[in-house]
Amino acid sequence: MKLKYEWRKQEKEIYLPKKTPQQINIPKYNYLILSGKGNPNSELFAQQTAALYAVSYHFRMDIKKGTLGGEPMEYVVYPLEGIWTTGDGSRGETLNKEALEYKLMIRQPSCITQENLQASLEKLARKKPNPHYEMLALKEYEEGSSVQMLHVGSYDDELDSFKKMDAYLEEHQLARMNIMDRYIHREIYLSDPRKVAPEKLKTVLRYQVEQEGGTDITN
Repeated sequence: MKLKYEWRKQEKEIYLPKKTPQQINIPKYNYLILSGKGNPNSELFAQQTAALYAVSYHFRMDIKKGTLGGEPMEYVVYPLEGIWTTGDGSRGETLNKEALEYKLMIRQPSCITQENLQASLEKLARKKPNPHYEMLALKEYEEGSSVQMLHVGSYDDELDSFKKMDAYLEEHQLARMNIMDRYIHREIYLSDPRKVAPEKLKTVLRYQVEQEGGTDITN
């Protein structure tokens, strides 16, 4: 079967931005989501990420086979995303990774339902056990007005890119908003850190924004 959908080619504006900040509107999408706390370099984080990918690839195979009721279709699984804050208020150069709080997510086709999720979890629990399956949730989320840019380099060097985004917000009279219960920014991971050198990692950084003095547009 030929590849029918590749987000890198068909959604470049959303997933492959420039290396300078730009404003964009992000519509409502379907996400598989998992919440957690702690250092992203931990084994716990790796297990949680593995749970998200296991279900996402299970959905992909079901859709490719047409077992979910629609026409068979092949697509590339969307990249891992995370929205981040800290429980102790640390930021930037004083960031305490042990205090990080996050929601990890992978976007899913709009046809995926809660029933599909439950069926997938039951199958995977038998074939590929993971203690974090029960933490997964399927939710729609509309990010709306946002500012984003592509960061190339180590995750530890993201502060330089965030400074550029903050300057863009000030220049355009925009205010950064908390998203999804006070999480303050989103990261989309386009590279696999197990295979790509730190200085070559590609990550989309994104703020949800509003015009200064405007109305809250979060859902």
